Amino acid sequence: MTQAVFHTSGGGLDFVGLRKSRQGEMEIVYDDGVARRMVWRVSEAVAEAQVGEALRKAATATRMLPAIYAELKKRSIAIEVICA
Repeated sequence: MTQAVFHTSGGGLDFVGLRKSRQGEMEIVYDDGVARRMVWRVSEAVAEAQVGEALRKAATATRMLPAIYAELKKRSIAIEVICA
């Protein structure tokens, strides 16, 4: 798995990334560039490409965080909060 990072297309500071944890689990990291950093574990066996596509699409939205939730829900990708 390669790491993937997507920055908001609107010129904001938001970014979302996809990484692999030390235990080999897929994780999503969101940072608003100011005060909020959130980390979720992808809690089921999902293709990396499917998660990456959801994050890529969310990065094009004006409000990235709600778009991340919407795109994951649309694809039935379950996540578990690690750090909020």
